[in-house]
Amino acid sequence: MLGAIVGDIAGSRFEFNNRRSKDFNLFAEGCFPTDDSIMTIAAAKAIMETEKAASSSEHCLDNNYHTILAGFTVRYMRAIGRKYPDCGFGSMFYKWIFSKAPTPYNSFGNGAAMRISPVGFIARSHRDLIRLAETVTAVTHNHPEGIKGATAAAEAIYMARNGALKPEIREHITRGYYPLDFKIDDIRPSFRFDETCRQTVPQAIECFLESGSFEDAIRIAISLGGDSDTIASITGAIAEAYYGVPKDIAERALSYLDGELRAIYYEWTAFSAPPGAVLKS
Repeated sequence: MLGAIVGDIAGSRFEFNNRRSKDFNLFAEGCFPTDDSIMTIAAAKAIMETEKAASSSEHCLDNNYHTILAGFTVRYMRAIGRKYPDCGFGSMFYKWIFSKAPTPYNSFGNGAAMRISPVGFIARSHRDLIRLAETVTAVTHNHPEGIKGATAAAEAIYMARNGALKPEIREHITRGYYPLDFKIDDIRPSFRFDETCRQTVPQAIECFLESGSFEDAIRIAISLGGDSDTIASITGAIAEAYYGVPKDIAERALSYLDGELRAIYYEWTAFSAPPGAVLKS
């Protein structure tokens, strides 16, 4: 999840003022956590609360577990999101956040993929991941292309976290989701702002695949242009799973979060840490 937050904050000042170069300060005046960070944190909170509420006999492949998860996803995205009305929500999602009776609205926008990283980090199997991604996504983005984009991003994170090599990730995404038959340098000159999954997710995955480090992945993603914060957020989540996040970059990014968001983030680090891990508060 931290990689998604880093990418979002670093890319936030370039969303409508693209920087088509890797030469820039990663954090600077004008950076802020957008809806990408806030909804990622909300999704993580929903997963944690589901684990507390589900009975010990329930597993994330059980229908009741997913009913609970869907309910908590709606609850926490709305409860947390309403506290940040000016963070950059799209018009349809804004209406959903503040509506009296929220229902899915058949979206295939990239909001489906920018908040999905917690699923990629906690899924215990490929089957878990597919079902979890659909449940977290479909409360709003229930269009098949929305679910496809979110699942592809989660799959890349899951594979990177579990030791897959880049050629294996490329082959899996190409076979099951999107053809990765382009290079970032080739598409950069003509790449334009597009909030759909199909014009965000494959490009974000390719940014990771061409990178040499976590920071390099973020810089490539932002240099592409377009919806910079969301592309960098998706790229950053995969890069975190593959490389980890350097301590200095992590500390700078977390300093942009307020106390409530940081508290949920630290709750998540404790929840998702492998057995025996040493946690920092």
